[in-house]
Amino acid sequence: MAQKKAHEVDSFLKRLDRSYPIVLLYGPDKGLVSERADLFITMTGLAKDDPFAVIRLDADIVQAEPGRLSDEANTISMFGGERLIWVRNASGQKGLADAVSHLAKNPPIATFILIEAGDLKKGAGLRGIVEQSASAMALPCYSDDARGIDSTIDDMLTKNNLQIALDARNLLKESLGGDRLATRAELEKICLYAHGKERITVEDVRDIIGDVSATSYETIVDAMITGNLNDFTSAFDRVVNTGSPSFLILSSAIRQFQALQTLRYGMETENKNAASAVAAARPPVFFARKKLMETALQRWSTASCARAIERLQKTVLDSRRNAALSVPIIRQTMIALVAEAARAGRSNGR
Repeated sequence: MAQKKAHEVDSFLKRLDRSYPIVLLYGPDKGLVSERADLFITMTGLAKDDPFAVIRLDADIVQAEPGRLSDEANTISMFGGERLIWVRNASGQKGLADAVSHLAKNPPIATFILIEAGDLKKGAGLRGIVEQSASAMALPCYSDDARGIDSTIDDMLTKNNLQIALDARNLLKESLGGDRLATRAELEKICLYAHGKERITVEDVRDIIGDVSATSYETIVDAMITGNLNDFTSAFDRVVNTGSPSFLILSSAIRQFQALQTLRYGMETENKNAASAVAAARPPVFFARKKLMETALQRWSTASCARAIERLQKTVLDSRRNAALSVPIIRQTMIALVAEAARAGRSNGR
């Protein structure tokens, strides 16, 4: 099976493996998919802005013209040397999957195929084709866990010749991890703020990300995942009125849905009930939240969790592009998720 586990991807991308000319990057963290795509292109030694060496195609174009991918892949470069076909926005396009299947059986000699995709179901469509091919590699991109966040922080600090105090690191980690590009943007902001210093302090982090306790965010997210509109509204307004950066609410929500998705996956694959899944959770769920988590697990499936994460990550980008409207943009997305949880609760009779 030509695939890597999430924690193996960074090691795979440290050197170019020419035995896999077709590489699929997929997952819910669009920022991480994009970052790793850039890394792969850098490893090939090709210039992203060279239109003769790097051919960009949207997945919908390949869907409409399946033969286009094969034609491009087997075209000889005008100036010699290797080429790269960069396909973006892949999802469930059957025409694209068929085109990749053909190329996987007849891999091009001097051309790389790089595909960026969203979250794809295991074994289905494009992902299934790549995973079963000897000439293609599937690389999952999931939002950073604690180890991944620490690695990203260390990388950014090294580049800026900075150190960070332990309490500052711990506070910083609470607000990071939902999306790799968003994480790097926050780290760049803090490093710029601390320019000229040797060490980032907890006061520096508070100046940049605010000082609303994690409990406040947890209250908002708990109300959202259980469909409690009144509690959500009061908690959301209370936090926003403190002047805390509203994107921190999104980060907390994304992390909570990731935890729910993991527990729900155990329920669906191991035939567990909600109580058993919560009891077996690692790290353990705080005893006062166990009943709440059981309720949430009965209202969210792995598929609906994935959709919620994707929607929240899109909201991260939308709220940054429209900073003046960030609060209503975030509120609208989260109220929609509150409503979805409430509907699921009514359907389940609880």
